[in-house]
Amino acid sequence: MLISTTEILDASILIVDDQAANVRLLERLLGEAGYLQVSSTMNPQEVEALHRKNSYHLILLDLQMPGMDGFQVMQALGSIDADSYLPVIVLTAQPAHKLRALEAGAKDFISKPFDLVEVKTRIRNMLEVRLLYQKLAQHNQLLERTVQERTAELRASEERFR
Repeated sequence: MLISTTEILDASILIVDDQAANVRLLERLLGEAGYLQVSSTMNPQEVEALHRKNSYHLILLDLQMPGMDGFQVMQALGSIDADSYLPVIVLTAQPAHKLRALEAGAKDFISKPFDLVEVKTRIRNMLEVRLLYQKLAQHNQLLERTVQERTAELRASEERFR
């Protein structure tokens, strides 16, 4: 199971940061890297509804925002589907928040100020993992359906034999 560059660049990404300069920097960086579906919000209260509507492959989430911090956003996202893979990379300038964010469900973190090569690499790696996770889930569903169909055929065959 491989993920193509096209699949990675076509993945949907949401940037959540209350600082317009950070949003613009990340939008520009991702656009220049070839990502096609990048959106953003500076309002953390919108994230849950946006993710319900768009099922983002990746959310870049600032932790320190007024009104609703990144930890509260992750908690809200976790309520969408508790068993699902939460596709969040947190953005933080606070080293002490990294471990707490990972424990809260984030899959990775990017330190501020941004190292642009690191940002691109972590995003690409996380998207590859996310897309592989989705392909694996689809493959598992297909296998489960196949097992159910074969089981039904076997039971029908046993009934005919009796």
